[in-house]
Amino acid sequence: MSTLTIAIIVVFVMGYALIATESLTKINKAAIALLMFVFCWTLYMFDPAPFVQLMHHDFTGTGEELTQFVNGVISHHLGDTATTLFFLMGAMTIVEIVDQNGGFNWVKDVMKTKSKRALLWRIAFMTFFLSAILDNLTTSIVMIMILRKLIRDNGDRMIYASLIIIAANSGGAFSPIGDVTTIMLWNAGMITAAGVISEIFIPSLVSMVIPALILQLMLKGEIGGAVEGGEERTADEEFGDKQRKTIFFVGVGGLCFVPVFKSITHLPPFVGILLVLGVLWTITEIFYHHLQRSNGGRDDFSKRVTNILSRIDMSTILFFLGILMAVACLEEIGVLTKLGSSLNVFFDGNHYAVTGIIGVLSSIVDNVPLVAGSMGMYPITPAGDMAIDGIFWQLLAYCAGVGGSMLIVGSAAGVVVMGLEKITFGWYMKRITWIAFVGYIAGIFSYWLIRTYLFTTPL
Repeated sequence: MSTLTIAIIVVFVMGYALIATESLTKINKAAIALLMFVFCWTLYMFDPAPFVQLMHHDFTGTGEELTQFVNGVISHHLGDTATTLFFLMGAMTIVEIVDQNGGFNWVKDVMKTKSKRALLWRIAFMTFFLSAILDNLTTSIVMIMILRKLIRDNGDRMIYASLIIIAANSGGAFSPIGDVTTIMLWNAGMITAAGVISEIFIPSLVSMVIPALILQLMLKGEIGGAVEGGEERTADEEFGDKQRKTIFFVGVGGLCFVPVFKSITHLPPFVGILLVLGVLWTITEIFYHHLQRSNGGRDDFSKRVTNILSRIDMSTILFFLGILMAVACLEEIGVLTKLGSSLNVFFDGNHYAVTGIIGVLSSIVDNVPLVAGSMGMYPITPAGDMAIDGIFWQLLAYCAGVGGSMLIVGSAAGVVVMGLEKITFGWYMKRITWIAFVGYIAGIFSYWLIRTYLFTTPL
């Protein structure tokens, strides 16, 4: 391992430590993530030739050609990162538009209960199944918006928000369209929709139910009351009931349509989310045009999309940018690939152990490059654990998705909830990490039981 490789790893570890101790250092995690991104790639550029030869065997250029090639590599990773960022911004904006116009009030009424524990289970199952249809990122945003309308106490809300992270990641793991990693494996033909749903559903459910059982012990008594003025503030004067319902069905229906749009057009998911945002934006502009005419030309509407865009949490977006681009640098120096190969050798081909460790690592670094590295290391075989719907690929889908719940920065859902609810890394690690880990291990054990005694061969 070269000195530059070690230096890049040290910068990443130091940056990650500062992010983890944000509550102590009082330095915003987005600032640290951006510095990680810049410093890692700056060190990379001191001598990029060995890294390029290692990861891109076909390239033989030197000098200016090498510089241009590396810039192209960085631009490629930036493009992949941008798809996540634009999806995030589009989803956050759509949910905010629906929320500001009272679209989620009916969901709040359906979930309303006096019991804290009853609410916990309603939130858990709604998040679990919704994340399988949408994605864990969008689902987390929607559920946090609903949660804010139901719970006033900040301590209780942090417990519910933590369960939303766990349930969203678990629900996304058993669906071929529920998580980025399952989409990758599905598109590559390593898992099938029927196989992953039939055999990963129960482990995913177990990984959600067990943490919920533990978390409910932290909640006692009845709910004190909803957030002050929540419904009146979001559902008042600008639009009527018919217009609010239209906005809700276009917004939420559009989110459900995004996976369908992807399967039809084969375009990235962010294109579908921007389509929905554009349609919803146009509809609200038409509504405001009629409202402006009926109000004698007044156009100072506080809930117009142009005003809502200013409320998007850009620090969360920049945090995503920094983290994903820093991880991309680790991928380009070959660290992630070497790590995966070392795990396979160390555990002597025990795929339960290898994928289990990959799942734990996915809570520390982004699961996308980990899964991508695994897909590149292990080819599909005609039979055995590496066959289509084999144990390795299904476990990889489960572990990479559910494993991200063990740390709050381990998944897109966790990062979003962290930003929206201001949950610190330390609080989550102290109170929730072990609970998520118990559910994670229980899910792997249930999968072993299924593959050993129920589905001894893939469907």
